[in-house]
Amino acid sequence: MQPRRPLPPTPLLWLLLSLALPAAAVAPWDRERTDVPARPPAAGLPRGILQLAARAALHFFNFRASSPSALRVLAAVQEGRAWVDPQEGCEVNLVFSTERYNPEEEGEESLGKCSARVFFKNQKPRPAINVTCMGLTEKIKRQERDNLLYKQVKQLKNPLNVISIPDSHGHIDPSLRPLWDLAFLGSSYVMWEKTTQFLNYYLVQISRVKQLKTNDDGIDFDFTVLLHEFSTQEIIPCQIHLFWYPGKPLKVQYHCQELQSPEEASGIDEASAMAPTELSNF
Repeated sequence: MQPRRPLPPTPLLWLLLSLALPAAAVAPWDRERTDVPARPPAAGLPRGILQLAARAALHFFNFRASSPSALRVLAAVQEGRAWVDPQEGCEVNLVFSTERYNPEEEGEESLGKCSARVFFKNQKPRPAINVTCMGLTEKIKRQERDNLLYKQVKQLKNPLNVISIPDSHGHIDPSLRPLWDLAFLGSSYVMWEKTTQFLNYYLVQISRVKQLKTNDDGIDFDFTVLLHEFSTQEIIPCQIHLFWYPGKPLKVQYHCQELQSPEEASGIDEASAMAPTELSNF
């Protein structure tokens, strides 16, 4: 395998990044509190570890929720503490606020609150996460919105002729918003599984969509997405195969083009098969 070459930063990608970064809701450094005990030593603790851990917890939460209507993004880290063990890795305990990813009905509360314990095994991906969230959308409303999204996707013409979402102006056509939400849901698994204590990711674009025929009622898609890695500023293409049906566990397969070992560049899983997590009010 030839080594991967970083993709050049085209004007379109810079535009997409400028739109995606505010949605990532990165809290300023002076808003987080990092308490690192003198023992064990804090050598190797990256700057912004609380926010990185919060995003990893939300990626995990979004995937496990298996609901496009339940997607959350980070609002701000409220408090946290990190420990470093040079032999084992980094453990982070934190509390943070969240916002709904999609615009909601007027007057509906958008903020939520989560507490999480995140453990990074040195520089290995796929951190172990236990997360509890409150202030979520009521189950009945979430089911109604998921069912509506399901019907919208089923009514899309087939085959789809979509080149990129968002387009070159950063706009997402309302008719394509369900596809973006499903891609964000599937990408949440990929981003959680690839996160380390030094690397974290955000979805910036869908560059290809293919709807697959299925013998049952589920939604089956192949996406090619572009993920932005914050610390290196690289854009990483990933192919994601997603199968979704409202109320059922999300199933995801993926492969990313990057300089990793084969087992780290690909993955397969479904939401019901993973642990640990705790979803309150859900």
